[in-house]
Amino acid sequence: MENVTWSEPADRRRGRELVVLLHGYGSGEQAMERLFTALPASAVGAAVRGPLDVGGTSGWFLLDPLLNSDTSEVLESALRLLAWLDRIRAEEDFTGISLVGFSQGMAMAGTLLRLRPRDFRAVVGLSGWIARNELLAAAEPLPARVPFFWGRDRQDWVINADAVAYTREWLEENAALTARTYSGMGHTIGAGEVSDVAVFLRRYLAFDTP
Repeated sequence: MENVTWSEPADRRRGRELVVLLHGYGSGEQAMERLFTALPASAVGAAVRGPLDVGGTSGWFLLDPLLNSDTSEVLESALRLLAWLDRIRAEEDFTGISLVGFSQGMAMAGTLLRLRPRDFRAVVGLSGWIARNELLAAAEPLPARVPFFWGRDRQDWVINADAVAYTREWLEENAALTARTYSGMGHTIGAGEVSDVAVFLRRYLAFDTP
């Protein structure tokens, strides 16, 4: 991936936990930098820009207002991101990888988990959904229940009821789910939610400080 913002300089990354932060549709990597404060001391964050140009902003795959997408486009984007993860994990000798995704970034994080369920220590999904994929569903439930934090506002107008229902069902069947709701937050990332994410990540990531 060509555009990545790191929480730590290059000389302080090697041998640490990696947390990859994935933004929403029509946004960019800068939108996820505020979550660097939620990372435990053992971790380094990488906020990654999606490859799709969305009128001067970025996304991960094309999307319609009902959150429908082309499965092949979703998989292509996910595989591209996995190839990048493989490369930097080898270069930096990261001890583990976790994912944090907002909105469409949660759909990406869920797809990465479905493709490689044993590769990730923990996943955080914020105000997002799990993308439907009949091909991947044929091999589920997943062989390992990865800890998964799902935060949202019940009145979030962006994520429709069908997407919420499918996401809840999938997470309950495939992940070790921690679900939280935040009244009045809307389709954004709230301060209280960031605090809860910090607690979740401290629980499931390594505690050794470099």
